[in-house]
Amino acid sequence: MSGHSKWANIKHRKAAQDSKRGALFQKLVKAIIIAAKEGGGDPGANMRLKAAIERAKAVSVPAENIERAIKRGTGEIEGAIYEEVLYEAYGPGGIAVIIEATTDNKNRTTPEIRALLTRNGGSLGEAGCVSWNFSRRGVITIEGGVDEDELLLAVLDAGGEDLANEGDTFSVYTDPSAVHTVAEALKKQGYPVANAESQLLPKTTVSVSEKNMAAKIMKLLDALEEHDDVQNVACNVDIPDDVLESLDE
Repeated sequence: MSGHSKWANIKHRKAAQDSKRGALFQKLVKAIIIAAKEGGGDPGANMRLKAAIERAKAVSVPAENIERAIKRGTGEIEGAIYEEVLYEAYGPGGIAVIIEATTDNKNRTTPEIRALLTRNGGSLGEAGCVSWNFSRRGVITIEGGVDEDELLLAVLDAGGEDLANEGDTFSVYTDPSAVHTVAEALKKQGYPVANAESQLLPKTTVSVSEKNMAAKIMKLLDALEEHDDVQNVACNVDIPDDVLESLDE
């Protein structure tokens, strides 16, 4: 699970930065609209909606914005019609990249994503060109300061599949359909759950320890995630912690 765990760790580090961006509110609102559109407006019966609401609340999206997004998704009030789009691409050094976006105008979003890739050493690929190397997993982030052996037992008892020590945090892996059930079980046992969601994780990874190449890759990932329509970005890169930390200096 080392490849999965490394990408989850990069995702966690980036999430802390993303939370400072003003565009995050709109991204989360779009996620709520899509979830409500697909599974209904009751978070008790729609786990995807429940997860989207929890992520929005975690960064203090106002309750009225959340409620309005749910009603837009269910059609109770009018608003833009969003669709989900998945882009497969290559990044610097030929790394595999998958971009999950939510847009009200695919004809606008697609050329913008292509331009971002081109400007940052990447290129848009055909459907299926890299998705074969990714699988969707449930990922639960547990904050550090807990006993690893006890946490592993709790994870297995709750129906989780694996645990990875990321240093400052732990990543719990589950079937995507079980991620929120497992997260709730861990919360009830007192474990500090920081995040719980389904993610696309690479089956195999490419190790990048050269700082300049790592910087190019992270610049591309940042540029993609800053785009208003992009919800998630996954890639098959494995960047050592010391290299990641050097990029922050």
